Amino acid sequence: MTIKRDYELAGISCVNCAGKIEASIRKLDGVNNANLNYPLSKLSIEIADNEALTQIEKQIQEVLDRIETGSKLVKNDDGHVNGDDNYGMSKMTLFIYIFAAISYFVGFFLVKNPAIKLILFVITYIVFGHKVLIKSVKNISKGNVFDENFLMSIASIGAFIIGEYPEAAAVMMFYQIGELFQDYAVDHSKRAIKSLIAIKPDYANIKTSEGYERVDPSIVKEGDLILVRPGERVPLDGIVIEGSSALDTSALTGESLPREIGPGKEILSGSINLSGVLTVQVTKLFENSTVNRILSMVENASQKKAVTERFITRFAAVYTPAVVGFAALLAVVPPLFFNGVFSQWLYRALVFLVVSCPCALVISIPLGFFGGIGAASKRGILVKGGNYLEALAKVNTMVFDKTGTLTNGSFEVTKINTGNAFTKEELLYFAAHAEAFSTHPLAVSILKKYGEEPDKDLIAEYTEHAGMGVSAKISEKTVLMGNRTLFNRHNIEIKEEKSSGTLIYLAVDGKFAGSIVLEDAVKEDAAKAIKELRSLGINDIVMLTGDRRDAANSVAEKLGIKSVFSELLPHEKVDCLEKIFEERKNTGKIAFVGDGINDSPVIARADIGIAMGGTGSDAAIEAADIVMMTDEPGKIPEAVRIARRTKTVVYQNIALAMIVKVIVLAMGAGGVASLWEAVFADVGVALLAILNAMRLTRLK
Repeated sequence: MTIKRDYELAGISCVNCAGKIEASIRKLDGVNNANLNYPLSKLSIEIADNEALTQIEKQIQEVLDRIETGSKLVKNDDGHVNGDDNYGMSKMTLFIYIFAAISYFVGFFLVKNPAIKLILFVITYIVFGHKVLIKSVKNISKGNVFDENFLMSIASIGAFIIGEYPEAAAVMMFYQIGELFQDYAVDHSKRAIKSLIAIKPDYANIKTSEGYERVDPSIVKEGDLILVRPGERVPLDGIVIEGSSALDTSALTGESLPREIGPGKEILSGSINLSGVLTVQVTKLFENSTVNRILSMVENASQKKAVTERFITRFAAVYTPAVVGFAALLAVVPPLFFNGVFSQWLYRALVFLVVSCPCALVISIPLGFFGGIGAASKRGILVKGGNYLEALAKVNTMVFDKTGTLTNGSFEVTKINTGNAFTKEELLYFAAHAEAFSTHPLAVSILKKYGEEPDKDLIAEYTEHAGMGVSAKISEKTVLMGNRTLFNRHNIEIKEEKSSGTLIYLAVDGKFAGSIVLEDAVKEDAAKAIKELRSLGINDIVMLTGDRRDAANSVAEKLGIKSVFSELLPHEKVDCLEKIFEERKNTGKIAFVGDGINDSPVIARADIGIAMGGTGSDAAIEAADIVMMTDEPGKIPEAVRIARRTKTVVYQNIALAMIVKVIVLAMGAGGVASLWEAVFADVGVALLAILNAMRLTRLK
């Protein structure tokens, strides 16, 4: 049995260190898996033995002490990140930094005396570089050699040794200033990401014998009554018993327009009550609530790293030692074998050391994917990992379920066809009792048409036939109800009726009794969604449904979908998707969009499984990679656009970092670039890449 534990990590400010911490924790005895979510400062571990937890926590703290001094493991029992990082500096530190910077520029531009110049440069170097030097020594003593502190220390000390005092001081000064801006940018990005999940309710007003008591939402049970006052966040999913109001559901759906709510209406946790007082009967525990599901999906999204993200992590682990090794060769080989001047080649090697830090890549790419996931969540689109966002950007075939996905799934009985002397009243009576135990949308519509509560004492030998219908004894009569396939299996001849709706056939004591026609309206934004997908270049659109051919073709015609497969059982949907995979080999990713339990296997099989989260079954949502909280097909092209924008930003950052670093490395080897350019290629490019990634959190 695997046990999961979540923690906050206080004091983690280096993303490169975060990667090393995650890798080290994974190697600890008793830890099956570990994931460090840098933007949220959250650590998740999976262990097999709970008794070893105390020892494992102690070892994790030792890892933190070894890799990033000052960082701390904080127990987080509720599984969500609540803490905030404290960034910034004191006024005294800021004053000292300004004084040191002024000293540098005075020494560089105004002072002519070499001794005074050196003193001013040394002051600048010590003020800006003492923390870097101390960290470097500590890290080397712990076996961490190839980090930015070591690289900057060696580069600046080397510059001092060969008499390049202004550049030695400048390396530390601009590196530290760049780090401050970088920390601010990362902090701003982390705060933007954290604000996307700041929807967790702090309390619930539960009804007791003495009135209402403020309690933690996690202790409220199903059936309890809670009070939601104006301005409060709804803590749990439920049904409104009393009161009416307007709800701000923008945190859940991305819709800015308030939603009116009243008695009998379902209310979702995470939304904000804008006006009236509401009494709500809780229908789901907090752990199963909408808000908790959103929090879990967004917070755990970093565990599913994108292919690009995993590649960059592996690349960075090789890139830095390789460049450092090449720098050592550059410093030694030309003077020894080609009569080069040692000080010149050492200077060129120092340029290599400064440029070799991979921070621009390691920081900006995870922030880019997390920013994209956050931008999607603000619009009611929950993406369970960066890998799914990256895959969605490559989709060129979109496969849809029909009922509840492209159509409302709320059927109405539009016609009752009778046969063999049965009346419409008799047909509706048997149909309602046959569907008495079902929650399927078709069953709900039939029961609504019947208008009464079926007498379940009259029902016996009730059997469900997966994907086909039901059979039961009702008032001592054997009733069969379902589709054509079920009747063919029982060798009962049916009377065909032409209809664009869904036909359900009934037989009583082996005799065909008639059929019921139910119609399902197409969702308002379905046609627009299909049109937008085509405008995005996704022209291969397919519909799979268990519904009748006539009903399926009618919906497909309204939406402009030409490829339709109908009358499919659940396992036949999977077989059909397999054929689509076979026919479209190496042409891009295939996504499937569905909502029901019977869609779960297809959702799981597709490259990208998308579920409708409002009316969708828990099984479909669990199997899906992406969840649409509003059940709107129109959100699907929006998700594709966000995925493609995220991919573009990530690739821009990779190109920016690699091109600048390669150019400066080449210039450094040729003696053209100085340490000034090298510092820009390190912290300057990292800052630009982070700012570029931050754009995703503000997508319009």
